[in-house]
Amino acid sequence: MSADRADRAGSRGEPWLVVVDLQHVFADADSPWHVPDFPAVVDRLGGLVAQHPGRVVLTRFVPPVAPQGSWTDYYRTWPFALDPAHEALWRLVPEVTALLPDVPVVTRPTMGKWGEELLAVTGGARHLVLCGVATDCCILSTALAAADAGAWVRVESTACAGGTAADHERALAAMAAYAPQIEVV
Repeated sequence: MSADRADRAGSRGEPWLVVVDLQHVFADADSPWHVPDFPAVVDRLGGLVAQHPGRVVLTRFVPPVAPQGSWTDYYRTWPFALDPAHEALWRLVPEVTALLPDVPVVTRPTMGKWGEELLAVTGGARHLVLCGVATDCCILSTALAAADAGAWVRVESTACAGGTAADHERALAAMAAYAPQIEVV
């Protein structure tokens, strides 16, 4: 195997499935961040998990304790997110925790989930498959940061959903422009 192909396979030889932010805040219809096609993503999850045995990680977005920088303005727009009364919104949905009870979870107060925590869980793998929500926010932020750091990223377009269908399509088009580092399938 060439050095390039060995590096592309990641440290475990196979890509890791990164299941991004399948949380109540995106699933619940009364949430300001509701993603209408959330159920379709959950429906497709089982097949993807079966293709990545022992190489699956979940992520969760959580608001910071004390927002800094531009996040201060962000939470002025979305003050509900800092309200402790809404803490349950940050939990993963039960369909996901039932399917993946012993899978590691990377929790970050950022839209993008690429970083030291994800690298630690995956053993430094740089070959990732992304699915989850929202395509136009957390998937996009994770994919671009990972590609910029030299990772190969495949985005499973039918296992992602955005705030709207149009936002989903725009995000997929933006990521596709990063080929060959990001492959949208």
